[in-house]
Amino acid sequence: MTRPITVGVDGSPESAAAAAWAGREAVRRSLPLRIVYAWQWQSYDIAPAADRDAQAGWAREIVDGMRRTITERHPQLTVTAEAVEGAPVGTLVAAAADAELLVLGSRGHGAVVGFLLGSVGRQVIAESARPVVLVRSDDLATAEAAGREIVVGQHGEPEDGASALGFAFATAAARGAAVRVVRAWSLPPVFAYSPASMKLLEEAGGLEPYERKALDEALRPWRERFPDVPVTEHVEMGSAGQVLLSAAAHAQLVVVGRHAARAVGPRIGSVAHALLHHAPCPVAVVPPA
Repeated sequence: MTRPITVGVDGSPESAAAAAWAGREAVRRSLPLRIVYAWQWQSYDIAPAADRDAQAGWAREIVDGMRRTITERHPQLTVTAEAVEGAPVGTLVAAAADAELLVLGSRGHGAVVGFLLGSVGRQVIAESARPVVLVRSDDLATAEAAGREIVVGQHGEPEDGASALGFAFATAAARGAAVRVVRAWSLPPVFAYSPASMKLLEEAGGLEPYERKALDEALRPWRERFPDVPVTEHVEMGSAGQVLLSAAAHAQLVVVGRHAARAVGPRIGSVAHALLHHAPCPVAVVPPA
């Protein structure tokens, strides 16, 4: 079954930018586009039935207008549009489950907007089984064609973050873009040293060579799978959030992995949180496999 790219809209400039981004990405990947507006009825105690119908009609007008706009820009693209009455988190998480990825609008430098206010936005990102891309209202299509890289973070053991790396390489291949893979490192506390860890560091020639070796091992399968994607390895001492934000300053997209779901409460991780609030470009948050 072909998974569509799904975009959540609400009539805001941010969701319009998200729909435009999603349309371009669907064309690149030769995938259909699905537009979803998750809305909830607000009762004003005046003719409730008629009021519900009016709100449903307004929601339908939004998605139909968005569908027409995207179809005019991309006549070859298959586009469907749905106004779904229901709780935003559950509706969007369910829509994402059947999608290649879910695209949402974001103010940038602040909370997710529209139907995604505060904790609701975090829940959608934390609970989605598929990658979620956040797009700001001032995102420009020209930035994607300006030779900018796709930046992705990698940390831990070579096998860690494979989902984020795979998403970054596949996206770069579809766009003809290069990938910059960032691995940030810091000095471990004294109590973290052990005879085994000291031996590994000695064999690698020190901390930075050890980090470079780990990154090279993590990249090996993706270089083999995507031999035409240019890759820059970026190893830098510092906090992961700061290093990734610096690298993303001139990126067309930044990709970060998400923590595994916990039994209690949504969790996206401090690095993803920092990027979602401060990155100047769209941010993709990729769940673990």
